[in-house]
Amino acid sequence: METEVDFYELLEVERSADDKTIKSAYRKLAMRFHPDRNPGDADAEARFKAISRAYDCLKDPQKRAAYDRFGHEAYEQAASGGGQGGGQGFSDIGDIFETIFGSAFGGGASGGRPRRGADLRYDMEITLEEAFHGKDTEISIEVSQTCEPCSGSGAEPGTGKRGCDTCGGFGKVRAQQGFFVVERPCPTCHGRGEVIETPCSACRGEGRVDKVQNLDITIPPGVETGTRIRLSGKGEAGPQGAPAGDLYIFMHVRRHEVFERDGTNLFTKVPITFTKAALGGTVSLPGLDGEWITVNIPAGVQSGKQLRKRGDGMPVLQGRGRGDLVVDIQVETPRKLSSKQKELLREFQQSETKAQCPDAMGFFERIKSGWGKR
Repeated sequence: METEVDFYELLEVERSADDKTIKSAYRKLAMRFHPDRNPGDADAEARFKAISRAYDCLKDPQKRAAYDRFGHEAYEQAASGGGQGGGQGFSDIGDIFETIFGSAFGGGASGGRPRRGADLRYDMEITLEEAFHGKDTEISIEVSQTCEPCSGSGAEPGTGKRGCDTCGGFGKVRAQQGFFVVERPCPTCHGRGEVIETPCSACRGEGRVDKVQNLDITIPPGVETGTRIRLSGKGEAGPQGAPAGDLYIFMHVRRHEVFERDGTNLFTKVPITFTKAALGGTVSLPGLDGEWITVNIPAGVQSGKQLRKRGDGMPVLQGRGRGDLVVDIQVETPRKLSSKQKELLREFQQSETKAQCPDAMGFFERIKSGWGKR
C-alpha cells in the first residue's frame, strides 16, 4: 500500500466525515487487516500499517486540518519533526485497544492537557434543629490553592516554559517492542509537553501552595445524614494552573433527645398515664420550629398506638411542604398505689366487662375453652 493514497480513501470515509465515523471505520478495518488475523499475509500487514497511519493523522484535529490543507507533505513534516521515537502511527496496536476497549488499554495520556485538582471531602455535624431551619456558617479548611507569585504557572516570575526535549512537545513517547509500538506519557514533562525553565521559589514549580481558606456555607432546610453539598472549584488547585477540583461537604445530623428521623417524618415515644389512656386527653410537645404541638389522645387508646400529625415533620429538601410527626403512645402502669387507689381499682375490676377489655378477657376465655376440650 503506497503512502500517497489519500487517508480518507484508506479509511473508506468521506472528507466531511465526523470523528465518530472515522473512528468507527478505523476500528472495522483495523480488526479486519490486523496481522494476527492474517498470519503470513504481507498485503494485509501493509494495509494495517497504512490505515493506522491514516487514522493517527485524521483523529487529531490539528493534524487533520494541516492534512486537509497541505496533503501528505504537511503530515510528513509533522511526523519527522515530532521527535516521537518509533514513528507516527505505524503498527499502533494501542489505537485499536483504545478504540475498542477504552483509554485504559490505549495509554490515554494527552500532551499538554492540564490535570484537574483533586476533589476534597469535609464532614460537618449539625443538630436536628439546624437541619430543620437550615444554617449559614463558615468553615476553615487547609487546601492547595493557586500560588500567587507565579499565578499558578509554576515558573519563577519573569521566566517561562519551553517545549520538552524528550517528547518534542507532544507529551508522549513511543517505544518499539517487537511488532508493537507502546505509547506512554513522557517521563520528563509527565504528559504536559513543556517544562519549566526556572521553578517558582514559593511553590517549587507546582503552581500551588497549601493555605487555610475560609468558606461561607449555606445549609438548606431539610438536609439529613448523608446529604452532600458541592462547592464547585473549592477543592484542591490543579498543578501549574490546571483547574481546581470540587469540595464536597457531607452532613451528619446529631442524635436528638426527643425525636428520631426517617426521611421527612419525625418519630417520638410519648408515655401517658393509664387514666389518660382510659379517659382520653391531650399532650403537648415542643416542635423543632419553636411552636408547641398538641396531640389529642382518644379515650381507650392502647399502648403502641401511633398517632400521626400531618405536616409537623421535617421540611422537604429543596421542595415544598413538611413530613409528618408520628407519636408512639406508651401507656404507663402506676408503680405505687395508695390504699384508697387500690380500693377504687378493685371496685372497678369487679365491674369490668368484656366490652371494656375485649382483648384481655377474650384471651383467657379462649384458653379456658381450649383446655376444657382436652
